[in-house]
Amino acid sequence: MIGPYYRAQLTSMLSITHRLTGLALAFGTVFLAAWVTAAAAGPEAFGVFAGLAQSVIGKLLLVAYTWALLYHLCNGIRHLFWDTGRGFDLKSAYASGYTVVAASLVLTASVWAFALLG
Repeated sequence: MIGPYYRAQLTSMLSITHRLTGLALAFGTVFLAAWVTAAAAGPEAFGVFAGLAQSVIGKLLLVAYTWALLYHLCNGIRHLFWDTGRGFDLKSAYASGYTVVAASLVLTASVWAFALLG
């Protein structure tokens, strides 16, 4: 029973999420390759792909991929600051962690608002 002995920390959860978003981006790239392949294969193949992408599940996957990309980017920038030796104290680590989460959510919402509203 882990509960009483270990409590997850923000920094460990962000680290795990960074790794998971990296995996999601790898799998999402296969989705993007399928999109390009369908476009090259002609209108019929692209129509099938577009139908899948425009389904509820397809849209959720696209939003999730967008968030994974932007989270990974923001957390990567955070790691670049760490590479310079800055931000290792607990207060800074938590502040930058919350900033990464907030920035990734705001950026994802902005991308999709721009995409939908043009």
